[in-house]
Amino acid sequence: MQNKFALAALSVFALAACSEDRDITAPTAPVTSVNANVSVADGGTIFTLRNLTTGNYVSAFNQDADGNLSSAGEVATGGNGTGAGLGSQGALTASEEGRWLFAVNAGSNQVSVLSVGKDGIALADVTSSGGTRPISVTAFKNVVYVLNAGGSGNIAGFTKDKDGNLTAINGSIQPLSGASVGAAQVSFSSDGKWLVVTEKATNKIDVYPVNKNGVAGSPVIQASAGTTPFGFAFGKQNELVVSEAGTGSASSYGIGGGGNLGINTAVAPLYQNAPCWVTVTKNGRFAYVANAQSGSISGYSIAGSGAISLLNPSGVTAIVNAGATDLTVSGDSRYLYQLDGSRISAFRVQSNGQLQALGTIAKPASSTVGIAAL
Repeated sequence: MQNKFALAALSVFALAACSEDRDITAPTAPVTSVNANVSVADGGTIFTLRNLTTGNYVSAFNQDADGNLSSAGEVATGGNGTGAGLGSQGALTASEEGRWLFAVNAGSNQVSVLSVGKDGIALADVTSSGGTRPISVTAFKNVVYVLNAGGSGNIAGFTKDKDGNLTAINGSIQPLSGASVGAAQVSFSSDGKWLVVTEKATNKIDVYPVNKNGVAGSPVIQASAGTTPFGFAFGKQNELVVSEAGTGSASSYGIGGGGNLGINTAVAPLYQNAPCWVTVTKNGRFAYVANAQSGSISGYSIAGSGAISLLNPSGVTAIVNAGATDLTVSGDSRYLYQLDGSRISAFRVQSNGQLQALGTIAKPASSTVGIAAL
Protein backbone atom coordinates (compact mmCIF):
# COMPACT_ATOMS: atom_id res chain seq x y z
CA MET A 1 0.00 0.00 0.00
CA GLN A 2 2.87 2.39 0.81
CA ASN A 3 4.36 1.75 -2.62
CA LYS A 4 1.04 2.63 -4.24
CA PHE A 5 0.80 5.89 -2.31
CA ALA A 6 4.43 6.73 -3.07
CA LEU A 7 3.88 6.11 -6.79
CA ALA A 8 0.78 8.31 -6.78
CA ALA A 9 2.67 11.12 -5.04
CA LEU A 10 5.54 10.80 -7.52
CA SER A 11 3.09 11.04 -10.43
CA VAL A 12 1.54 14.23 -9.05
CA PHE A 13 5.02 15.72 -8.52
CA ALA A 14 6.13 14.79 -12.02
CA LEU A 15 2.95 16.17 -13.59
CA ALA A 16 3.57 19.51 -11.88
CA ALA A 17 7.21 19.53 -12.99
CA CYS A 18 6.15 19.04 -16.60
CA SER A 19 3.39 21.65 -16.52
CA GLU A 20 5.48 24.73 -17.45
CA ASP A 21 3.10 26.79 -15.28
CA ARG A 22 5.21 29.93 -15.14
CA ASP A 23 4.11 33.49 -15.85
CA ILE A 24 4.71 34.68 -19.37
CA THR A 25 5.78 38.27 -19.92
CA ALA A 26 4.25 40.47 -22.60
CA PRO A 27 6.35 41.72 -25.54
CA THR A 28 7.85 45.18 -25.20
CA ALA A 29 6.71 46.28 -28.67
CA PRO A 30 3.60 45.66 -30.82
CA VAL A 31 3.67 42.55 -32.95
CA THR A 32 2.42 42.74 -36.52
CA SER A 33 0.82 39.91 -38.47
CA VAL A 34 3.67 39.94 -40.99
CA ASN A 35 7.20 41.00 -40.08
CA ALA A 36 9.60 41.67 -42.95
CA ASN A 37 12.55 40.80 -40.71
CA VAL A 38 11.41 37.20 -40.42
CA SER A 39 13.25 35.11 -42.99
CA VAL A 40 14.15 31.45 -43.33
CA ALA A 41 17.83 30.60 -43.44
CA ASP A 42 19.32 28.15 -45.94
CA GLY A 43 20.76 26.22 -43.00
CA GLY A 44 17.37 25.95 -41.29
CA THR A 45 15.20 27.87 -38.87
CA ILE A 46 14.02 27.20 -35.30
CA PHE A 47 10.65 28.55 -34.14
CA THR A 48 9.18 29.08 -30.66
CA LEU A 49 5.72 30.07 -29.40
CA ARG A 50 4.96 32.77 -26.80
CA ASN A 51 1.37 31.95 -25.64
CA LEU A 52 0.67 35.53 -24.54
CA THR A 53 -2.77 36.75 -23.42
CA THR A 54 -2.03 40.08 -25.12
CA GLY A 55 -1.51 38.42 -28.50
CA ASN A 56 0.23 35.17 -29.29
CA TYR A 57 3.13 35.07 -31.72
CA VAL A 58 5.87 32.90 -33.22
CA SER A 59 9.55 33.84 -32.87
CA ALA A 60 12.08 32.74 -35.50
CA PHE A 61 15.80 31.98 -35.12
CA ASN A 62 17.94 31.33 -38.17
CA GLN A 63 20.53 28.54 -38.02
CA ASP A 64 24.02 28.84 -39.49
CA ALA A 65 26.27 26.02 -40.73
CA ASP A 66 27.67 25.46 -37.23
CA GLY A 67 24.27 25.19 -35.56
CA ASN A 68 24.33 28.67 -34.03
CA LEU A 69 21.10 30.67 -33.96
CA SER A 70 20.36 34.35 -34.57
CA SER A 71 17.04 36.11 -33.96
CA ALA A 72 15.06 36.68 -37.18
CA GLY A 73 11.95 38.42 -35.84
CA GLU A 74 8.43 37.40 -34.93
CA VAL A 75 5.00 36.96 -36.47
CA ALA A 76 1.63 37.25 -34.73
CA THR A 77 -0.63 34.20 -34.81
CA GLY A 78 -3.83 36.25 -34.82
CA GLY A 79 -5.01 34.71 -31.54
CA ASN A 80 -4.30 34.80 -27.82
CA GLY A 81 -2.50 32.52 -25.42
CA THR A 82 -3.24 31.72 -21.79
CA GLY A 83 -0.34 33.57 -20.18
CA ALA A 84 0.97 30.40 -18.52
CA GLY A 85 2.60 27.13 -19.52
CA LEU A 86 0.48 24.61 -21.44
CA GLY A 87 1.92 21.39 -20.01
CA SER A 88 1.97 19.84 -23.47
CA GLN A 89 4.13 18.88 -26.42
CA GLY A 90 3.36 20.02 -29.96
CA ALA A 91 1.91 23.50 -29.29
CA LEU A 92 3.90 24.53 -32.37
CA THR A 93 4.39 22.10 -35.27
CA ALA A 94 6.04 22.28 -38.69
CA SER A 95 4.75 20.51 -41.78
CA GLU A 96 6.74 17.66 -43.30
CA GLU A 97 7.69 19.53 -46.46
CA GLY A 98 8.69 22.68 -44.55
CA ARG A 99 6.17 25.13 -46.02
CA TRP A 100 3.83 25.58 -43.06
CA LEU A 101 3.76 26.16 -39.31
CA PHE A 102 0.76 25.32 -37.13
CA ALA A 103 0.30 27.03 -33.74
CA VAL A 104 -2.33 26.74 -31.01
CA ASN A 105 -3.94 29.79 -29.44
CA ALA A 106 -5.01 28.29 -26.13
CA GLY A 107 -6.53 31.52 -24.80
CA SER A 108 -8.83 32.19 -27.75
CA ASN A 109 -9.62 28.55 -28.70
CA GLN A 110 -8.08 28.84 -32.16
CA VAL A 111 -5.42 27.30 -34.33
CA SER A 112 -3.25 29.32 -36.72
CA VAL A 113 -1.47 28.46 -39.97
CA LEU A 114 1.62 30.39 -41.06
CA SER A 115 3.23 30.09 -44.48
CA VAL A 116 7.01 29.74 -44.64
CA GLY A 117 9.08 30.77 -47.65
CA LYS A 118 12.27 32.47 -48.76
CA ASP A 119 10.50 35.84 -48.69
CA GLY A 120 9.53 35.41 -45.06
CA ILE A 121 6.75 34.09 -42.86
CA ALA A 122 3.13 35.24 -43.00
CA LEU A 123 -0.11 34.44 -41.22
CA ALA A 124 -2.29 32.41 -43.60
CA ASP A 125 -5.35 31.51 -41.51
CA VAL A 126 -6.84 31.51 -38.00
CA THR A 127 -9.85 29.34 -37.19
CA SER A 128 -11.71 27.83 -34.27
CA SER A 129 -9.95 24.77 -32.83
CA GLY A 130 -13.18 22.79 -32.58
CA GLY A 131 -13.07 22.81 -28.77
CA THR A 132 -11.63 24.70 -25.84
CA ARG A 133 -8.02 25.24 -24.72
CA PRO A 134 -6.12 23.77 -27.67
CA ILE A 135 -2.67 22.64 -26.49
CA SER A 136 -1.19 20.49 -29.27
CA VAL A 137 -1.43 20.30 -33.06
CA THR A 138 -0.21 17.81 -35.68
CA ALA A 139 -0.25 17.61 -39.47
CA PHE A 140 0.13 14.94 -42.15
CA LYS A 141 0.07 16.14 -45.76
CA ASN A 142 -3.05 18.33 -46.00
CA VAL A 143 -4.77 17.05 -42.83
CA VAL A 144 -4.41 18.84 -39.50
CA TYR A 145 -5.63 17.73 -36.05
CA VAL A 146 -5.84 19.73 -32.85
CA LEU A 147 -5.98 18.44 -29.27
CA ASN A 148 -8.40 20.45 -27.11
CA ALA A 149 -7.76 19.91 -23.39
CA GLY A 150 -10.54 22.09 -21.97
CA GLY A 151 -14.14 21.14 -21.28
CA SER A 152 -14.76 17.46 -21.92
CA GLY A 153 -11.70 17.33 -24.20
CA ASN A 154 -11.51 16.20 -27.82
CA ILE A 155 -9.53 16.05 -31.04
CA ALA A 156 -10.76 17.95 -34.09
CA GLY A 157 -9.65 17.62 -37.72
CA PHE A 158 -9.22 20.04 -40.61
CA THR A 159 -8.07 20.00 -44.22
CA LYS A 160 -5.60 22.62 -45.42
CA ASP A 161 -5.81 24.04 -48.94
CA LYS A 162 -2.90 25.33 -51.05
CA ASP A 163 -3.22 28.79 -49.51
CA GLY A 164 -3.12 27.51 -45.93
CA ASN A 165 -6.82 27.91 -45.19
CA LEU A 166 -8.33 25.32 -42.83
CA THR A 167 -11.74 23.69 -43.26
CA ALA A 168 -13.26 21.53 -40.52
CA ILE A 169 -13.64 17.86 -41.46
CA ASN A 170 -17.19 16.60 -40.88
CA GLY A 171 -17.29 13.78 -38.34
CA SER A 172 -13.68 14.29 -37.25
CA ILE A 173 -14.32 15.42 -33.67
CA GLN A 174 -13.65 12.53 -31.30
CA PRO A 175 -13.61 12.39 -27.49
CA LEU A 176 -10.75 11.54 -25.19
CA SER A 177 -11.19 8.81 -22.58
CA GLY A 178 -13.07 11.30 -20.38
CA ALA A 179 -13.00 14.83 -18.98
CA SER A 180 -10.01 16.28 -17.07
CA VAL A 181 -7.67 13.55 -18.31
CA GLY A 182 -4.57 15.75 -18.40
CA ALA A 183 -4.14 15.48 -22.16
CA ALA A 184 -0.55 16.19 -23.24
CA GLN A 185 -0.04 15.67 -26.98
CA VAL A 186 -1.61 14.62 -30.26
CA SER A 187 0.44 13.38 -33.22
CA PHE A 188 0.06 11.47 -36.45
CA SER A 189 1.96 8.23 -36.86
CA SER A 190 4.74 8.24 -39.45
CA ASP A 191 2.43 6.82 -42.13
CA GLY A 192 -0.51 9.09 -41.27
CA LYS A 193 -2.88 6.19 -40.59
CA TRP A 194 -3.15 6.77 -36.84
CA LEU A 195 -3.47 9.59 -34.34
CA VAL A 196 -2.15 9.14 -30.81
CA VAL A 197 -3.01 11.13 -27.67
CA THR A 198 -1.34 10.78 -24.27
CA GLU A 199 -3.30 11.36 -21.05
CA LYS A 200 -1.20 12.26 -18.00
CA ALA A 201 -3.90 12.06 -15.31
CA THR A 202 -5.40 8.71 -16.38
CA ASN A 203 -2.19 6.92 -17.49
CA LYS A 204 -3.81 6.11 -20.81
CA ILE A 205 -2.85 6.30 -24.47
CA ASP A 206 -5.59 6.83 -27.06
CA VAL A 207 -5.12 5.57 -30.63
CA TYR A 208 -7.49 6.78 -33.39
CA PRO A 209 -7.67 5.26 -36.87
CA VAL A 210 -7.68 7.84 -39.68
CA ASN A 211 -9.35 6.99 -43.01
CA LYS A 212 -8.30 8.16 -46.49
CA ASN A 213 -10.52 11.23 -46.15
CA GLY A 214 -8.79 12.31 -42.95
CA VAL A 215 -11.68 11.36 -40.67
CA ALA A 216 -10.63 9.98 -37.28
CA GLY A 217 -12.56 7.02 -35.91
CA SER A 218 -13.39 6.10 -32.33
CA PRO A 219 -10.34 5.75 -30.08
CA VAL A 220 -8.79 2.53 -28.87
CA ILE A 221 -8.02 3.44 -25.25
CA GLN A 222 -5.18 1.54 -23.62
CA ALA A 223 -3.19 1.62 -20.40
CA SER A 224 0.27 3.18 -20.57
CA ALA A 225 3.14 0.88 -19.57
CA GLY A 226 4.42 3.55 -17.15
CA THR A 227 2.71 6.32 -15.22
CA THR A 228 2.07 9.88 -16.41
CA PRO A 229 2.65 9.36 -20.15
CA PHE A 230 3.54 12.78 -21.53
CA GLY A 231 5.47 13.56 -24.71
CA PHE A 232 6.17 11.15 -27.54
CA ALA A 233 7.62 10.89 -31.02
CA PHE A 234 7.49 8.40 -33.87
CA GLY A 235 10.37 6.71 -35.64
CA LYS A 236 10.47 6.00 -39.36
CA GLN A 237 8.60 2.67 -39.03
CA ASN A 238 5.86 3.91 -36.69
CA GLU A 239 7.90 3.08 -33.59
CA LEU A 240 6.32 5.09 -30.79
CA VAL A 241 8.60 6.35 -27.98
CA VAL A 242 6.71 7.79 -24.97
CA SER A 243 8.09 9.55 -21.89
CA GLU A 244 6.65 8.56 -18.50
CA ALA A 245 7.07 11.39 -16.02
CA GLY A 246 5.67 9.48 -13.06
CA THR A 247 7.90 6.42 -13.25
CA GLY A 248 10.93 8.33 -14.57
CA SER A 249 11.08 6.14 -17.65
CA ALA A 250 10.23 5.74 -21.32
CA SER A 251 8.49 2.96 -23.23
CA SER A 252 8.36 2.08 -26.90
CA TYR A 253 5.44 0.59 -28.80
CA GLY A 254 4.36 -0.58 -32.21
CA ILE A 255 0.82 0.03 -33.51
CA GLY A 256 -0.83 -3.20 -34.58
CA GLY A 257 -4.04 -3.99 -36.41
CA GLY A 258 -7.07 -2.27 -34.97
CA GLY A 259 -4.90 0.32 -33.23
CA ASN A 260 -3.68 -1.96 -30.48
CA LEU A 261 -0.31 -1.03 -28.99
CA GLY A 262 2.33 -3.72 -28.79
CA ILE A 263 5.11 -3.09 -26.28
CA ASN A 264 8.66 -3.17 -27.66
CA THR A 265 10.29 -1.92 -24.44
CA ALA A 266 8.35 -1.38 -21.21
CA VAL A 267 9.26 1.28 -18.64
CA ALA A 268 12.95 1.65 -19.49
CA PRO A 269 14.38 3.69 -16.58
CA LEU A 270 16.14 7.00 -17.22
CA TYR A 271 17.41 7.46 -13.64
CA GLN A 272 16.27 11.08 -14.00
CA ASN A 273 13.26 13.00 -12.68
CA ALA A 274 10.20 14.14 -14.65
CA PRO A 275 11.01 13.05 -18.22
CA CYS A 276 8.52 14.99 -20.32
CA TRP A 277 9.41 16.02 -23.90
CA VAL A 278 10.58 13.64 -26.63
CA THR A 279 12.11 13.97 -30.09
CA VAL A 280 13.44 11.39 -32.57
CA THR A 281 16.10 11.96 -35.24
CA LYS A 282 14.92 11.88 -38.84
CA ASN A 283 16.78 8.62 -39.52
CA GLY A 284 14.91 6.99 -36.64
CA ARG A 285 18.08 5.83 -34.86
CA PHE A 286 17.96 7.94 -31.70
CA ALA A 287 15.37 9.36 -29.30
CA TYR A 288 16.00 12.13 -26.78
CA VAL A 289 14.00 12.96 -23.65
CA ALA A 290 14.12 16.26 -21.71
CA ASN A 291 13.98 15.70 -17.95
CA ALA A 292 12.29 18.75 -16.43
CA GLN A 293 13.24 18.22 -12.81
CA SER A 294 16.78 16.91 -13.30
CA GLY A 295 17.93 19.47 -15.86
CA SER A 296 19.20 16.81 -18.24
CA ILE A 297 18.61 15.12 -21.57
CA SER A 298 18.57 11.33 -21.88
CA GLY A 299 19.38 9.64 -25.16
CA TYR A 300 18.11 6.27 -26.36
CA SER A 301 19.14 4.18 -29.33
CA ILE A 302 16.24 2.67 -31.30
CA ALA A 303 16.76 -0.85 -32.62
CA GLY A 304 15.23 -2.18 -35.81
CA SER A 305 12.70 -4.00 -33.65
CA GLY A 306 11.60 -0.71 -32.09
CA ALA A 307 13.22 -1.57 -28.74
CA ILE A 308 15.01 1.29 -26.96
CA SER A 309 18.15 1.31 -24.79
CA LEU A 310 19.96 4.13 -22.99
CA LEU A 311 23.01 5.64 -24.65
CA ASN A 312 24.51 6.34 -21.23
CA PRO A 313 24.08 4.03 -18.20
CA SER A 314 23.50 7.04 -15.92
CA GLY A 315 20.68 8.30 -18.12
CA VAL A 316 22.52 11.59 -18.64
CA THR A 317 23.45 12.26 -22.26
CA ALA A 318 23.61 16.03 -21.73
CA ILE A 319 23.31 18.53 -18.90
CA VAL A 320 20.94 21.47 -19.37
CA ASN A 321 19.40 24.09 -17.10
CA ALA A 322 16.89 23.06 -14.46
CA GLY A 323 13.35 23.29 -15.76
CA ALA A 324 14.28 21.76 -19.12
CA THR A 325 11.27 21.76 -21.42
CA ASP A 326 10.60 21.19 -25.09
CA LEU A 327 13.21 20.01 -27.58
CA THR A 328 13.55 19.36 -31.31
CA VAL A 329 16.11 18.24 -33.87
CA SER A 330 17.08 20.42 -36.83
CA GLY A 331 15.71 19.61 -40.26
CA ASP A 332 18.82 17.59 -41.11
CA SER A 333 19.06 16.05 -37.59
CA ARG A 334 22.63 17.35 -37.16
CA TYR A 335 21.66 19.46 -34.16
CA LEU A 336 19.40 19.13 -31.15
CA TYR A 337 17.82 22.28 -29.68
CA GLN A 338 16.38 22.39 -26.17
CA LEU A 339 14.09 25.13 -24.88
CA ASP A 340 14.29 26.22 -21.27
CA GLY A 341 11.89 29.11 -20.70
CA SER A 342 14.16 31.95 -21.85
CA ARG A 343 17.07 29.96 -23.28
CA ILE A 344 17.72 27.68 -26.23
CA SER A 345 20.65 25.31 -25.79
CA ALA A 346 22.19 23.52 -28.75
CA PHE A 347 23.99 20.21 -29.20
CA ARG A 348 25.66 18.59 -32.18
CA VAL A 349 24.32 15.05 -32.68
CA GLN A 350 27.24 12.65 -33.07
CA SER A 351 27.13 9.54 -35.27
CA ASN A 352 26.76 7.37 -32.14
CA GLY A 353 23.94 9.53 -30.77
CA GLN A 354 26.03 11.30 -28.14
CA LEU A 355 25.53 15.06 -27.81
CA GLN A 356 28.28 17.67 -28.06
CA ALA A 357 27.25 20.88 -26.29
CA LEU A 358 27.40 24.16 -28.22
CA GLY A 359 26.12 26.16 -25.23
CA THR A 360 23.25 28.62 -24.87
CA ILE A 361 23.01 30.09 -28.34
CA ALA A 362 19.72 32.01 -28.30
CA LYS A 363 17.62 33.82 -25.74
CA PRO A 364 13.95 34.05 -26.69
CA ALA A 365 11.60 36.07 -24.49
CA SER A 366 11.08 34.58 -21.03
CA SER A 367 8.84 31.57 -20.51
CA THR A 368 8.42 30.81 -24.21
CA VAL A 369 6.64 27.49 -24.89
CA GLY A 370 6.79 25.13 -27.86
CA ILE A 371 9.63 24.66 -30.34
CA ALA A 372 9.76 23.43 -33.94
CA ALA A 373 12.39 23.19 -36.67
CA LEU A 374 12.47 23.54 -40.45
